[in-house]
Amino acid sequence: MASPVHYEVYIRKTAPAPWNLQMATEDRAHAIQTAEDLLGDNRAVAVRVTKETLDPDTMAFTSVTVLTRGAPETQRKRVAPDDEAGPRCGSAQDLYAPMARELIGRVLEDWLSRHGVTAFELLHRPDLAEKLEASGVELQHAIQKVAVPESQAVGQPVHDLVRHYQKLADRAIERLLFAGRRNQFPDLENHSLADLAHRLCGQADRAFIMGGIVSGALTGVRGGRARLDRLMDLAGRAPMDGPPRAMVMVPIEQVMCELFAARTNLADVLGPALDQGASLAAVVRMVAPREVAALIRQDPRLALQVPVVEGPAARLGERVAAGEFPLLSAALARMVVRELMSPRRLRPNDAAGEIDILRTLAMTLTATAGRLLTLEEVQTAFNERSKALVTADFVAAYVKACSTVLCEAEALTRLCENVTGLANKRAAARWLSACVGSLRFEGEMRAASADQTAAQKLGVLAGLARSVRGCGLTGRDETEILAAIGAVGGVVEAEARIVAMLARAPAPLPQKLSVLLRMAAGETAPLGPAADRAKAEAVRLFRAPGNRAALAAAPETLAPLRGLMKAAGLAA
Repeated sequence: MASPVHYEVYIRKTAPAPWNLQMATEDRAHAIQTAEDLLGDNRAVAVRVTKETLDPDTMAFTSVTVLTRGAPETQRKRVAPDDEAGPRCGSAQDLYAPMARELIGRVLEDWLSRHGVTAFELLHRPDLAEKLEASGVELQHAIQKVAVPESQAVGQPVHDLVRHYQKLADRAIERLLFAGRRNQFPDLENHSLADLAHRLCGQADRAFIMGGIVSGALTGVRGGRARLDRLMDLAGRAPMDGPPRAMVMVPIEQVMCELFAARTNLADVLGPALDQGASLAAVVRMVAPREVAALIRQDPRLALQVPVVEGPAARLGERVAAGEFPLLSAALARMVVRELMSPRRLRPNDAAGEIDILRTLAMTLTATAGRLLTLEEVQTAFNERSKALVTADFVAAYVKACSTVLCEAEALTRLCENVTGLANKRAAARWLSACVGSLRFEGEMRAASADQTAAQKLGVLAGLARSVRGCGLTGRDETEILAAIGAVGGVVEAEARIVAMLARAPAPLPQKLSVLLRMAAGETAPLGPAADRAKAEAVRLFRAPGNRAALAAAPETLAPLRGLMKAAGLAA
């Protein structure tokens, strides 16, 4: 091309095909028209026109896409680099790694649930391995569930991976059956666990054998509560210290981690009567008993929200408090965080109770920050959970029980206080702003009531305004809401003429000033027109010559008013 700028037309004849150069021209319109014609005549499924500009210094072309039409490019299968090539598990021993056990637990979830066991037990009990091998179809399906996604990830044929994992499974099962035939897993009814741990020290396969001993002790024990109780018994029979104790406690902790991963086991351990929120609170109390006990001493009302853990769960809590099972504690704490970030309601039939339990969980999890979780993890979880609290469905359920619009405003104020995250705070503030700015709110506060006088209504509005200021809203949202509350308070005061009546009341001057200053300071009336009128009337009374003389003659009467004068913005 003689010109430093030209246009190239590329086509793809099929969706997975690569781009091929069709033509090059210096005429932009001709290039675009040619591409359109190729696509319109079905000679290509996709076309692309690029502008190529020659750099005279480097003699290299810079490409800019001008037009792209047709079917999108299909993602090509990823080819794994050499260091990732091959199956992720190369030997039968790799199946015992934590990530491998987690994957086994997922692909064999139904089979493990039917037999009431964990993946760790399956890998250490000959009787379970024999049952799985006899099932045939379930083992084959599990292998396929592993091989298909791994094939897409590493680029190896599915059939090769299926054959590889079938051989690994056969070797692992054969190893277990061989160990069972040689009685390598002694029965704890006839042997001491502590003696077995000391005898196994130094042996190459000590972890495998001790895992089989611990798993064998759970044979025939069904249900999460009974199984946890048996594990606590085994922990009590472990050696007192040193490598032998670690040899026993490690498999016990691994079994418990997988035991609590199943939601049905958690409900069995803590009690089926607990809802989701109470179960999470009980888990936190189990893994952080000291922190929760300290919080309950400071605020005894928390005891109403955090269930008492009993039985095996209490035994586990005592060991956690003593510093044992740190991996289990961290795993359970992260499970609580995952549940908080899920869309599942904590208390499906009690929106107000959901906020109560959420506040309790926030306090207890924050107390564990640094030991079990980081503060960022806790904050992220509650920010995510707060998104569900500001949806239309939740807010409608939350205020459904309110019989008055004032009750709704107070409930929404509490919602603003308990949600976290800037976006969630703003969303909650919009609900509250719409409530206090509605004609219904103003009409209810202005309506004559036998239960409340106008002065009492002003006091209620003042309390609502103080609650809003304590919600931590952004300056704009807070100002808008307080202005709406103040405007309603101004209308209520103007119709009742409270300030005017106070000015004419035959009461001592200090008493009238005290009432007016409390209104002006926002204690008995919301800041706004009502407070401004009270402040103006108080200034007028202060400046009256007779009143100035009376106050100067009795300065002790002015001393109690100095704090109110400062709060109202008057010079003390």
